Amino acid sequence: MRQYQELLSKICREGVVRGDRTGTGTKGIFGYQMRFDLSEGFPLVTTKRLFLKGVIYELLWFLRGDTNIKYLVDNGVHIWDSDAYRYYNELCVRNGVLPVDKDTFVAAAGMESPIDGYRFGDLNNVYGYQWRSWPSGDGGAIDQIRKVIETIKTNPNSRRMIVSAWNVADVDSMALPPCHTMFQFFVAEGKLSCQLYQRSGDTFLGVPFNIASYALLTMMIAKECGLEPGEFVHTLGDAHLYLNHLEQAEEQLSREPRALPTMILNPEVESIFDYTYDDFTLVGYDPHPAIKAPLSF
Repeated sequence: MRQYQELLSKICREGVVRGDRTGTGTKGIFGYQMRFDLSEGFPLVTTKRLFLKGVIYELLWFLRGDTNIKYLVDNGVHIWDSDAYRYYNELCVRNGVLPVDKDTFVAAAGMESPIDGYRFGDLNNVYGYQWRSWPSGDGGAIDQIRKVIETIKTNPNSRRMIVSAWNVADVDSMALPPCHTMFQFFVAEGKLSCQLYQRSGDTFLGVPFNIASYALLTMMIAKECGLEPGEFVHTLGDAHLYLNHLEQAEEQLSREPRALPTMILNPEVESIFDYTYDDFTLVGYDPHPAIKAPLSF
């Protein structure tokens, strides 16, 4: 993961300090690209701890087309709780409803709320909805994931194998507009590669998570299509560190990256929509001695 360390270093050395919507402040650069050869191992950062359980469950959640946190909460993953609760409070203000506390909200995920048409835990039309149910002009829906897999299988030379999460009509009503906005596939010499465009990247916390997620997605789709994983190309727009992460980033840069582990997919699973958490096995993970193994994995 030297590619990631190089990005961290560049931001620390050359980044510009700017304000942001959280009020924390960031130091960042604009326009950066990393390339990961997936034949060299699974690109899991080895210089800091990563919540790999969250990576896997979130990806499975996206692929379900789900937009309520209940599935994540039921599986012990709480990475979307705060965004869902913030969105719920905004709806409460608009509808004149007194909100429940956060713990009660999370425990009630999936249940009907006093707000008409809203279930506790809903995020509106975020990633999973756009991936699997993008509204078509005739009142139907487009399953972008199924469509791109079918194109990879039947027309691998296509330059239109793209999935977008940036639906302009829905962006302003989502609990959180998509940070990883679109990705494109490329087939050559029996290998499947994927390029992600990410408009905004929290480089310390979010970017390692995104790298692992899209590398895993590429591997899953390659397997279903009878291809080998090629490259994962990660293109970032606004790549930044929050100012309260600068010290941790410098500490991470002092650690030497280790050899990459291997991710093994259950060979009996044929469709990417049929995977469960137990179908993924990480082997050879040897992180820096300063950190422990990934959470719950």
